[in-house]
Amino acid sequence: MAVRFQNYINGKWVDAKSGKRFRNINPANTDDIVGTFPDSQAEDVDAAVKAARKAYDKWRLMPAPRRGEIVARAGELLIRDKEKIAKLMTREMGKVLQETRGDIQEGIDTAVLAGAEGRRLFGQTSPSELSDKFCISMRMPIGVCGMITPWNFPIAIPTWKIFPALVCGNTVVFKPASDTPAAASKLVEIFCEAGIPKGVVNLVNGTGRNVGTPLVNHPDVNVISFTGSSAVGRAIASACGKSLKRVSLELGGKNAQIVMADANVDLAVEGVLWGAFGTTGQRCTATSRLILHEDIKDAVMDKLLKRAKRIRIGNGLDESKQMGPLINEDQRRIVHDYVQIGQKEGAQLLIGGKPYRRGECKKGFFYEPTIFDGVKPGMRIAQEEIFGPVLSVLTVKSFEQALKVHNGVAYGLSSSIYTQDVNLASRAIRDLEAGITYINGPTIGAEVNLPFGGVKDTGNGHRESGTAVYDMFSEWKSIYIDFSGKLQKAQIDT
Repeated sequence: MAVRFQNYINGKWVDAKSGKRFRNINPANTDDIVGTFPDSQAEDVDAAVKAARKAYDKWRLMPAPRRGEIVARAGELLIRDKEKIAKLMTREMGKVLQETRGDIQEGIDTAVLAGAEGRRLFGQTSPSELSDKFCISMRMPIGVCGMITPWNFPIAIPTWKIFPALVCGNTVVFKPASDTPAAASKLVEIFCEAGIPKGVVNLVNGTGRNVGTPLVNHPDVNVISFTGSSAVGRAIASACGKSLKRVSLELGGKNAQIVMADANVDLAVEGVLWGAFGTTGQRCTATSRLILHEDIKDAVMDKLLKRAKRIRIGNGLDESKQMGPLINEDQRRIVHDYVQIGQKEGAQLLIGGKPYRRGECKKGFFYEPTIFDGVKPGMRIAQEEIFGPVLSVLTVKSFEQALKVHNGVAYGLSSSIYTQDVNLASRAIRDLEAGITYINGPTIGAEVNLPFGGVKDTGNGHRESGTAVYDMFSEWKSIYIDFSGKLQKAQIDT
């Protein structure tokens, strides 16, 4: 019998008020039901927001170091339960155990960083232009934060958002992706054990239409943080703009790895294999374009095709496997549609290009590693985010052409160049239009101590991770202390 999960509102585990539920299935084996979850509606969102609003007044007054200690304790519990949660996450979203363990490790690292930030949350001091006057600034909490998170990193991304928000003194309503609600429930269970007061963290399961939209539009929600598609991000930005609600958007990517003529070929091939086919290509940082200098193309492609054909596909719980399934049948259909689009556009399909249904994989949403050659910069498969194991190879004659091809897309998240020329590397750092640049590494995400996010259609300018995220979840307040005993008029010409 499937495990029954619940929402968490005002310190209690509860069903949706409608009583409706939905099933969460294992994308590697559709016979495996991970659990059933509340199919929540606007009334459940309202109850969670009210609980968070009520809890805010006490939580914001708890000293920040104490808030940080609760977050740090949550990190310790993630260490304790890492293997158990990793196996659950692999069951519900498909990526191999090595990757789900890494997903949780990001949450642990974020807890360490955010917990320590509770003893910092630095403001600024500066000299006054007037005598006997002191100028300082400090961070203040904002209120209730609505967190809408994706399915591809079910622990890492929620912790990127929730941990800093809590340390700043905000309360949270957490809406996880309906494809990965089990990992979210385990994270909230950890918060409970860590000692989070009731109402400070609330969990509401359900669809974007029935939970996400009411959360975005709720008048008592002060901040929305969303990770997902650019199309949904635009709709959220529009809704939040009407009420001047603060909103952080981390959206799509069409990331490219450039390989120059002087590159270490073996290293470049290792990088693109991980960047393109890790997490089955289901990362906003995935390497979906490979830009090869013509002088090195044959050497790279020969090794890349041989290695890609040997990728071991299967259930991620089997530690011998290297690539798991796509998240659901709809995503597999989208990926296959793009493969057909690429062929119609005239790109040359070298390997893959169809669902993978061998043996036990018949019961899951698997797809073959797919590589196109002869891709032109204007083709849809070179411009649009596919979110699957599909790599487009483009050939260039120079660094200048590679730069133009790289920057000629609507997105700008993670970028990469393989070269042993320090001058080319320095120019790439300066000129690649992206929020992240790797030199001799693939287009993967950021370490938690540095900002994560992109430019252009990848987001709206805010950053997650590092210390930059605290600007999202806090307000700056400037304070002037005048001990002159008289009225002093600043900004008056004397």
